[in-house]
Amino acid sequence: MGELLTIPKRLTKRGDLVIIPRSEYEEFLHWQRSVKTFKPTVAEKKALEEARKDFARGNYITLEELKNELEGCHSS
Repeated sequence: MGELLTIPKRLTKRGDLVIIPRSEYEEFLHWQRSVKTFKPTVAEKKALEEARKDFARGNYITLEELKNELEGCHSS
C-alpha cells in the first residue's frame, strides 16, 4: 500500500492546496525572484487614469487610423 498523507483541515481552509516536487518549487521561487514587476509612478498612474477616461468617452484613434496618419507624414 502507498504512503498515507494527511493534510490538516486548518491548512486547507485557506484555499486550494497544491503539492509539487521540491525541485519544481525551488525553480518557481528562483523564477519569481528574477522577474521584475512594473511599479508605476504617481505620474504614470495619473496618466493611465486619464487614458482610461478618454477611452471611455470614445476619445481615441484606432491602430489603422494611426498607421494612416504616420504614412501621411512620410509620403510628403
